[in-house]
Amino acid sequence: MNAIRTGLTSVTFRQKTIDEIVALAHKAQLDGIEWGGDLHVPAGDVQAARHAAKATADAGLSVLSYGSYFHGDEGEDFAPVLESAKALGAPMVRVWAGRSPYEECSAEAFSRCVTAFQKAADMAAEAGIAVGFEYHRGTFTQTRAGAAALLDAVSRENVSCYWQPNPDISLEEQLLEMDALLPRLSNIHVFYWTKNNVRHPLSEGIPLWEQYVKHLQKANVPRAMILEFVEGDSHEAFLRDAATLHRLLGSTIAANSAEEIQNQ
Repeated sequence: MNAIRTGLTSVTFRQKTIDEIVALAHKAQLDGIEWGGDLHVPAGDVQAARHAAKATADAGLSVLSYGSYFHGDEGEDFAPVLESAKALGAPMVRVWAGRSPYEECSAEAFSRCVTAFQKAADMAAEAGIAVGFEYHRGTFTQTRAGAAALLDAVSRENVSCYWQPNPDISLEEQLLEMDALLPRLSNIHVFYWTKNNVRHPLSEGIPLWEQYVKHLQKANVPRAMILEFVEGDSHEAFLRDAATLHRLLGSTIAANSAEEIQNQ
């Protein structure tokens, strides 16, 4: 079974500097950082990317991915995104899957986005970099049907899909999403929200996350579980969530290993 790495996405703390983000991730004993492309490492700002890469490495951490805001819009240029990803040493670029739910998108608009994503994926592949679609409401990946249609249409070996919980649907529906998309899921954004996007400590969501992790481990795919958006945007809340994530992975993986041994 591949080990699951832990991380922080820098957009959780947009108000903090690169060095402050690194210090927090290191204090939380995480494995790495997903650097956001809005403030910390803007697309095409190679100097910022190199700063983030060095600070991350100096702290003994890894760059898990580059969280871009490439949407596949008509005429949108992927080259600056790729330059930043390369300067970061990022193994993956996260992109956004269009700007509307798949079910509300015209066939023509969907086709244009697919072409843009295929071009981006091919450019990334030449640099040895993967591409992962953000799994998010208001985009093609709002539903498992939309996510599957997009992955099928783009059809590139270096393309996968992130996943994160949708507070508007049930646990049963969340697990169906995972099962439908495995093993094409890559990194996971970790948080515990309830309806109306109310944030809660991750510890309150352990029963749900135990189910999520168990399902994710059905596919032996390397992935990272990346903390995002904590209660009150507080670094104290983040540190508590990081401790919860460590406990969650330790207990769930141990339980799954024991179950595998019993079934042998």
